Amino acid sequence: TRMKSGTSQKLVLNMISTALMIRIGRVKGNKMVNMQLSNTKLVDRGTRYLVEGLGIDYDQAEVLLKKYGSVKKALDAERK
Repeated sequence: TRMKSGTSQKLVLNMISTALMIRIGRVKGNKMVNMQLSNTKLVDRGTRYLVEGLGIDYDQAEVLLKKYGSVKKALDAERK
């Protein structure tokens, strides 16, 4: 039916886009780290990713996020 074909189309497109994001390096582990920090929810999520990924406290992660401007740059710089 039309609903089933739309659902299967969506699943295929999601798999393709997920594989592409992994291949171009926008995903670390199972987290999408290369995101636009355009609102407070996303800034909080990025800060929590840094806390988890680097083993630091929340305040330190906020400072790093402000310094580097993106989760990916902060993770890459601090892991060296």
